[in-house]
Amino acid sequence: MITSGPIKLWLALGLLLTLVACGSTPPARHYKLSAQGSLPAASTGPALGVGPVSIPQYLDRDGIIRSDGANGLRIASTERWAEPLDQGITRVLSLNLAGLMETQNIQPFPWHPRRQPDFGVKIRVLAMDADSTQATLLTEWLLYRVSDGQALQQRLEAYSRTFRVADPDAGEIAAAYSELLYQLSGDIADALSPLATAVNRPDSAE
Repeated sequence: MITSGPIKLWLALGLLLTLVACGSTPPARHYKLSAQGSLPAASTGPALGVGPVSIPQYLDRDGIIRSDGANGLRIASTERWAEPLDQGITRVLSLNLAGLMETQNIQPFPWHPRRQPDFGVKIRVLAMDADSTQATLLTEWLLYRVSDGQALQQRLEAYSRTFRVADPDAGEIAAAYSELLYQLSGDIADALSPLATAVNRPDSAE
């Protein structure tokens, strides 16, 4: 007959092992992409629609990914994006372009059919990688007129940024990606600026 003493001892040991195992797992930390520049005080630029933004399937996850410089990837278990990456890219590009184009009329895709922007930009992220030395961003984007869907300019662009330290942490990776997205925003704004001068869209309150 098994006495209650050994049973209580085994239960106590099991509870202790469970607590030790839980305590050994570090808490998750979350990171976000950041816009750069400042928002315009007034809206003098065109209405701009941003999106859709598409990302490769290997990036469509919570964990921040590091590349080994070749074909291997490491997916972090405790370093995570604070929002879906495609939504974070859309948010940052929208804020960057609002400042660069001096417009407060930025609409994420899909927009309301009765409040269509003047121009739209579709972005396809082909690669967004960070290894021990640098961060890289490869994108294809299409600038078009929303009213008739006419393509105005399409480009394939590559950007890179060398890390200041070897083996950067997740915060430095997020900051590097933010800088590269600002460079992408600048190229889109440069292409849009001469087209936007022909558009006179005064502010209106609806």
